[in-house]
Amino acid sequence: MNASTLATLTGILGACAATAGTIITEPAAAPITTSGFENARRPISNPTLFDLALPTTNLHPIVMYQRLPDFVNTTVGPLPMGGDVQVYALQFEVALNERLSIVATKDGYVDINPDTKPLWSDESGFANIGAGLKYAFIYDPASSTAVSGTLTFEFPTGNHDVFQGEGDGAANLIVSGLKLWDELEVAGAAGLHLPFDGQMATTSFVSGHVSYELCSWFIPLLEVNWHHVLDAGNGRPNFFSQAGGGVPVVATFEGADLLNFGASNASQNRDFVTAAVGFRSRLSESVDLGLAYELPLTSKGDGIMEDRVTLDLVWTF
Repeated sequence: MNASTLATLTGILGACAATAGTIITEPAAAPITTSGFENARRPISNPTLFDLALPTTNLHPIVMYQRLPDFVNTTVGPLPMGGDVQVYALQFEVALNERLSIVATKDGYVDINPDTKPLWSDESGFANIGAGLKYAFIYDPASSTAVSGTLTFEFPTGNHDVFQGEGDGAANLIVSGLKLWDELEVAGAAGLHLPFDGQMATTSFVSGHVSYELCSWFIPLLEVNWHHVLDAGNGRPNFFSQAGGGVPVVATFEGADLLNFGASNASQNRDFVTAAVGFRSRLSESVDLGLAYELPLTSKGDGIMEDRVTLDLVWTF
């Protein structure tokens, strides 16, 4: 190989190396994408009916402590009560895809501890079981907006001693909405509780939630719940462990989100409204803790709530 040929080859190889150096670069990092719902948080109050509109897979343990009013209104005048109700429950949800999930909304253990015995008695037992499907017919991550419909069935599997296990069951038809603006969240729900017989009351509810994430461990929230009796129950004597079975006969109100007495005089006080204030704390990307204090805005004697504290934990995975 002569000197001129060697020089030509050397120049070609040098040019190739220089070109390769300008073309071969480190691959660009993949852009970070988000679903638009990372900061969505579940409401705390009215937990058997007011759910997050967004289908997810989660476990949701709940502990509830509710004080009973000193007196409740009846057709025979105010009756003494007092004491408390404690509820321990575990809800769960399994997302089949981003729009559809299976939900278990009602279960758990109820412990009633009234002050005025023997008119009322200490009783405990399991609640009815409720489960069904949730479908998000609006699911828009770009605008952080979701609207879903939920159909659940409540089965009368609970214990009579804690005002459960009566009638032929019921269906709950619920529409829920969710909207996020950065740290601000607004959510709401409305629904019907439709018994399969005339023994229990037909009721409706409307719930609202607003929260703002000041930081991951402190997300204050405010919620309002309105329960309304559409059609009273038949008032047949029932739940004989309490007041000799007379609650459905003489009560002038219903049990809101926890109980359904089947009270025939519940039309006298159809509306029961509560407000809850509290916060959520994000313990990790998948676990957050919630605490809320709730009290009635309507007359305490026309319901079974003096006030209520709800503690929950949501583990999403």
